[in-house]
Amino acid sequence: MKIVLNPAFESLRSFVEEIPQNFEKEGYTIYKGRNEIKVFKVDEIEINVKRYKIPILVNRIIYTFFRKTKGVRAFKYPRRLLIQGFETPEPIAYIELKRWGLINFSFFISVHSPYSHSFYEFGNAHIDECKEIVIAFARFTAQLHDSGIYHKDYSPGNILFEKINGEFHFSLVDINRMYFGKVGIKKGCANFARLWGQTDFFVLLAEEYAKARGFDKEECIRLVLKMRNKFWKRLKGKHPVEFDLDI
Repeated sequence: MKIVLNPAFESLRSFVEEIPQNFEKEGYTIYKGRNEIKVFKVDEIEINVKRYKIPILVNRIIYTFFRKTKGVRAFKYPRRLLIQGFETPEPIAYIELKRWGLINFSFFISVHSPYSHSFYEFGNAHIDECKEIVIAFARFTAQLHDSGIYHKDYSPGNILFEKINGEFHFSLVDINRMYFGKVGIKKGCANFARLWGQTDFFVLLAEEYAKARGFDKEECIRLVLKMRNKFWKRLKGKHPVEFDLDI
């Protein structure tokens, strides 16, 4: 078993070391699908533990010898966001288990986000019900992209938010798939494709994003709607989506 622990959470070492044997019988599940996420409470700290499923054989070989596991990336990437002033749960540790010399289960442990809202709320919302947060979110995303940070899975469940003292605060989760570098208009507009919402939601989002980054408004609207339609058309056909950003 390999454990890498954030030095700031040394007091949680014994808890972290026992996660593989205690994961099934302790904590409460908040998500169970391909992976499973549980919340534990230790010394008044709510802790989020994500257990990644055992990869298929070819990926077990890749993650063992050629590429960092999702747990490793989920542990390392938050620091880059936090340093630049963007919110994401503080990483505590990651764990890798091996069987027959190959990656088996892996875990990512972080402080549990207290934010109670996600962008799933806007699937059927009328624009008048969410105009304020759409504008705030467009500006937040513009700041993120201007800083060279691009979440490759910018989906509703991975964007948490709360309104605090009259201002919206956003926190990004599940950030093991990230790109760090220049984000132009095409790549930036493509980032909204996985979100849920009505057409007016995306039009306003594109307008405010364009305004915040100094892009052409009509071009942003065209790109956002095109990328959104392309994503959902491909998803319904159950084909993976990779955008051609040279459009």
